[in-house]
Amino acid sequence: MRIALVVPGGVDRSGSERVIPALLFLIERLARRHDVRVFALRQETEPGTWPLLGATVHNLGLPGHGLPGTGLVRAAPRLARLMAEAGPLDVVHAFWAGSPAALAALATLRTRTPLVVHVAGGEVAALPEIGYGGWLFPRERLKTRFALSRAVRVTAGSRDLSARLSTLGIPVEVVPLGADTSLFSPGEPEERSGFRLLHVASLNRVKDQPTLLRALRRVVDAEPRVTLEVAGEDTLEGAVQAEADRLGLGTRVTFHGTLTSSELVPLFRRAALFVQSSLHEAQGVAVLEAALCGLPTVGTAVGLVADLAPEAALAVPSGDDAALAAGILALLRDGEGRRRMGDRARAFALAHDADHTAERFERIYAEVVSSR
Repeated sequence: MRIALVVPGGVDRSGSERVIPALLFLIERLARRHDVRVFALRQETEPGTWPLLGATVHNLGLPGHGLPGTGLVRAAPRLARLMAEAGPLDVVHAFWAGSPAALAALATLRTRTPLVVHVAGGEVAALPEIGYGGWLFPRERLKTRFALSRAVRVTAGSRDLSARLSTLGIPVEVVPLGADTSLFSPGEPEERSGFRLLHVASLNRVKDQPTLLRALRRVVDAEPRVTLEVAGEDTLEGAVQAEADRLGLGTRVTFHGTLTSSELVPLFRRAALFVQSSLHEAQGVAVLEAALCGLPTVGTAVGLVADLAPEAALAVPSGDDAALAAGILALLRDGEGRRRMGDRARAFALAHDADHTAERFERIYAEVVSSR
């Protein structure tokens, strides 16, 4: 098949910087068996084309500040032209139901190429207290509704998100974006510290690190040996680090900044628990990466943590630092329970790894092409 993936970015020509690992895992596997063309909205500021993992990336070079007003309508002919130059396409798969999917829907209006949409972020979220979520803004709601109305199949990475979409009358298939088992795997048991926590996420308001730090303060007061490692891009200009200092946790938290997937693996292998404090997650890819390394998660009941609880994760209400601290302490003090939960989480992650994701999408592609 000739498959087009429409993505916002995350497909840098380096293959390691400014990438979305879950997308790369999928691209690599699809390209082994199909002709894969990836159309990125704004990976770079200027249009360009480059090979990546057996696929070909076509960068549109759209403005990085988004697509206000009639931007989508202006960009659609450019995408349609690039798609036509790539040859007749069997299926178009858009990741994120906002601008990428709306643009793909416009670009395929004339050709009627089947469109599959994966809801992968905050497209249908609405968190007015932090100004987060596409559903807060009429323009974003319009783009998402248009894209989903044109899609022949809609997928999402968690049952938690699927339930939200179902309330909007949108039938959804749950297809988590899996991780690479050849990269993420358990280390030697002696590497793991019973008092080290790990948090992998961008430092931003939706990930709610202040709640995590307040929970850590409670945990450290009860168990002074506990430390926290944090990996992720800082979009808040040092505010999270300042909050850690204010809470007297400066020596208890290590901020690693942005790390590649291979650099994250040692962190997963030496931690006792993965911790999540998000107000919203469409899925939570890092939860699966942690699980493949045998690491269970204590986190807020959104995305995959909600799906896996209570057998393979411990879920608490968002914004509740006392509940998060209690959950962390409970599992830190129960080594056997933590091991069992980690084993169950790993079993789920193995059953939903990157190979499984590619196979599920391939079946969907074959079905929509045969019924076209």
